[in-house]
Amino acid sequence: MSDEGASDLFGTSETSLLDTVDHLLNKGVVLSGEVVIGLAGIDLIYLRLSALLCAADRVLPRKPAE
Repeated sequence: MSDEGASDLFGTSETSLLDTVDHLLNKGVVLSGEVVIGLAGIDLIYLRLSALLCAADRVLPRKPAE
């Protein structure tokens, strides 16, 4: 497995945590997860959770200039 993608995303080892978080918010990150609760081998509850983390100007539409 190559580490090129991670090095492109996180930069060099000199990159600060603030720079990394700023870069992630500018590009956007999607977090997703699944939870299944079951009893005796029967799935009773299934939850799928997703969250989009990014800067607000990336998601909200811009107002046209008048």
